[in-house]
Amino acid sequence: MQWREEVARDKRKAYRNETYWGRGVPGWGDPAARIMVVGLAPAAHGANRTGRMFTGDRSGDWLYRAMYRAGLASQPEATDRTDGLRLLSSWVTSPVKCAPPANKPTSLESDNCRHFLHEELEQLTDVRVLVALGGFGYRHTARALGLARPPKFAHGVEAELPQERTLIGSYHVSQQNTFTGRLTEEMLDSVFSRAIDVAGL
Repeated sequence: MQWREEVARDKRKAYRNETYWGRGVPGWGDPAARIMVVGLAPAAHGANRTGRMFTGDRSGDWLYRAMYRAGLASQPEATDRTDGLRLLSSWVTSPVKCAPPANKPTSLESDNCRHFLHEELEQLTDVRVLVALGGFGYRHTARALGLARPPKFAHGVEAELPQERTLIGSYHVSQQNTFTGRLTEEMLDSVFSRAIDVAGL
């Protein structure tokens, strides 16, 4: 918490004239979502700045372009909370709600935020598919849904969950993965195509 507030106060030079959100970032999307996308945590100068998950950074650019191509988002851009973007049959969230240093949440941060993902899953009763971005999101989503020993994380791996839900793993849309080609647009499109098929959309 202290670090996210320091970032919001000190700011990145490119955003020095903006008012940072600087608080925990909630999930958002369609309350009737059938697909939930689970990331890691808010980015320091993305969601921690804009107040909306995967908004205002390059990871979000990748994610929302893919969701737009899949028919799960009304537009491919996500710049701020007033940009007009709507999610269609989908919800975007994360297990950790505050931006952590170096994108590495501590065990304490993870434990403190655990109940939020549980609550989202209880409230979003129409969700049938959970797309977990990265191993962290995959493990925490599986645990939140009571799957003690999910299959080993890999891109495209699937696991059956309680309540007729399915967990699909995807490499995270981080710059480390997208710049190096570990995750391509075709790979991400394939995951969302599979999610839509399983969700019955």
